[in-house]
Amino acid sequence: MATLTQPEIALTPSAAARVAAIAAKQGKPAILRLSVEGGGCSGFQYKFGFADAVEGDDTVAELDGVRLVVDSISLDLVRGAAVDYVDNLGGAHFAVTNPNAASGCGCGTSFSV
Repeated sequence: MATLTQPEIALTPSAAARVAAIAAKQGKPAILRLSVEGGGCSGFQYKFGFADAVEGDDTVAELDGVRLVVDSISLDLVRGAAVDYVDNLGGAHFAVTNPNAASGCGCGTSFSV
């Protein structure tokens, strides 16, 4: 029997609901892509976008019919993270809680490992 481990990547209910609402409005599949690129004020930055399909090397997290996909290279930097949708005084945005980040910037869009 396999040992239970932490999921590769997770999607919170609020993020899933927001992705579903945006996808329905745009008439697109409910697939949110998270990737990591070099840059930002801390070395790496998160990039979000909608995808039309799941690619061959993607890791997929699914909640309520909504899929979060991450390519294999980006997954190494966000493994064990959760994607949430936050709506507060600072604005509304997708946010990543990343256990691999050693530090981050004040706006939460970039990080270092």
